[in-house]
Amino acid sequence: MTGALILAFVSLVSREGARPAWLPTVVQWWYRRAGRALGLRVEVAGRIAGRCLLVCNHITWLDVLVLGAQGHLGFLSKSEVRGWPLIGWMSGVVGTLFIARGANQVDAVTAEIAARIARGGSLVIFPEGTTTLGSGVARFYPRLFSIALQPDLGVQPVALCYCSGDAPPPDLSVAYVGEQTLVASLWGVLRHPGLVARVQFLAPIHPGPAQDRRSLSGAARSAILVALGLPETAGLGGRARPRPARSG
Repeated sequence: MTGALILAFVSLVSREGARPAWLPTVVQWWYRRAGRALGLRVEVAGRIAGRCLLVCNHITWLDVLVLGAQGHLGFLSKSEVRGWPLIGWMSGVVGTLFIARGANQVDAVTAEIAARIARGGSLVIFPEGTTTLGSGVARFYPRLFSIALQPDLGVQPVALCYCSGDAPPPDLSVAYVGEQTLVASLWGVLRHPGLVARVQFLAPIHPGPAQDRRSLSGAARSAILVALGLPETAGLGGRARPRPARSG
């Protein structure tokens, strides 16, 4: 509720294309507050690198809270999120970029992302294109990796997993996949005490002159798999696509 009230105020005072300079700090604070309210503990290794496109494996809607709490980060999201109750509106206010599935919007979005990073901003993409169980990493869609082929830019892989208690990661019950609704997923998290999110900001990859977006996407995926202790083939058997969230 606090975050919604803050963002309602932001939407009133913001001019077209301009947001208060203090907004990123407030958004990061809210992500941290929301994570604590859900009983989530976050363990972080490494740090966010400058002038890099951050690419992370995708398990659940919690990923945004976990990563957003670590710095002034923007996100690229599928267009369906715009229609999610409250979350869609909040995502738009904080500057999330949206892309329609199957639409030819990649070039325009790529240019905007590259401009943000060149200005010193940081943006996270989930190149699997959907959430998965967390027991593997699906093949990365390479097209957005062309952003990092520009001079002085790079890619920073980010490895994310969830665990609980003394059980080894990953905790598959946290994944937001299949027929599950957003409300059911939230209720499951609230009933799941002791949940830990482990985030690893890995070494940036700066592509060489002969590297293309496909090889760069493969290198980023491999780095994440190694960090998670998973084999190269883990996650290549299929994609677990979530349904758009419903209100009940």
